[in-house]
Amino acid sequence: MVGSPVLLLLLALGLCCPGIRAQRYSMAVRFRDRTITHPQLEQRLELECESSKEDSGVFWVHLDKDQTLHFIVFISYLRRTIFQGNKQTSPRFEATKVGRFYRLVVKSFTSQDEGYYFCLMNINQMLFFSPGQPAFFPVISTAAPTTLRGVTGNNTHVKTLDQDTISQKDLGFFCDIFIWVPLASACLLLLFGLVFTILMCQQTRRRRCRCKRPMNGKLYTKPVTPSRHV
Repeated sequence: MVGSPVLLLLLALGLCCPGIRAQRYSMAVRFRDRTITHPQLEQRLELECESSKEDSGVFWVHLDKDQTLHFIVFISYLRRTIFQGNKQTSPRFEATKVGRFYRLVVKSFTSQDEGYYFCLMNINQMLFFSPGQPAFFPVISTAAPTTLRGVTGNNTHVKTLDQDTISQKDLGFFCDIFIWVPLASACLLLLFGLVFTILMCQQTRRRRCRCKRPMNGKLYTKPVTPSRHV
């Protein structure tokens, strides 16, 4: 089915704008079998939309995993169904109306049917949206514990690593690096500064003053020869 940008825009408006949904009309979408949480591959999946207004038709739309919106079917209050392409039947879906319930059936659920299912009504030129019903395959975890095998002679020892312990050790190792490397650098800078200061002090002491020292505490001055007058 081809996604419709117009329907996607209408869906976004219905979800984001409170004025589009009124309090007097309500709709709810859910699996008909309340025990189902995730559909299974090739399962016949039945959904139902409960509406507070019985004399109005309902649209079923599908938002797939790629965030593309698809029109599925329109069910009128007279139980007439119109699928995509203006057809009354579909090879993949079935639709019917029973009282206030508008039901949609996915004949064989596959990966392309995963996503969110909505129903909406058009009443007096206003759109009313239901919350989305997610329909995804169950997530299967395939992670296996990490083991180390050591062979000594004829004995085989199997050791299972605690992932939390390994993570904590790695974290502690990186913390030590970030703490001790700057501290060691600061110590080296201080050491270099101390050595440089000692060398400068030694060079200053070795310098000698070139001026003559005073004798007996008095400053030496050159005697002045008196001038003779004839």
